[in-house]
Amino acid sequence: MAQEVYYATGKRKTSVARVWLRPGNGSIIINKKPSKEYLSREADRILVEEPLKRTDMENKFSILVNVRGGGISGQAGAIRHGISKALVIFDQGMREPLKKAGFLTRDSRMKERKKYGQPGARARFQYSKR
Repeated sequence: MAQEVYYATGKRKTSVARVWLRPGNGSIIINKKPSKEYLSREADRILVEEPLKRTDMENKFSILVNVRGGGISGQAGAIRHGISKALVIFDQGMREPLKKAGFLTRDSRMKERKKYGQPGARARFQYSKR
């Protein structure tokens, strides 16, 4: 008998996380490394584990994640989004608490592009009267 696997994709900024949930002991493997090794900041680890804590599923799934693009913080947000979507696929009853917490909404905020003739997106060169 094959184990059931729940797959979802999470996104944040330019990061894309592919998440597989399978019944297990609560381990989280990100890009073939344990989450403690991959996510060095405690805040990022807490962010990733939030949907599991919110739904009381902390030690019920082994999670395998492939994530690409962006920085560590954006990747952590993408992983959280992916885990949340996979939990909803596992059980529709988890949709309401995850939706209330805002974990199912893709955070669409992106970096604003730099404009030509200027040093940054909003920054301007200093005006000189003389």
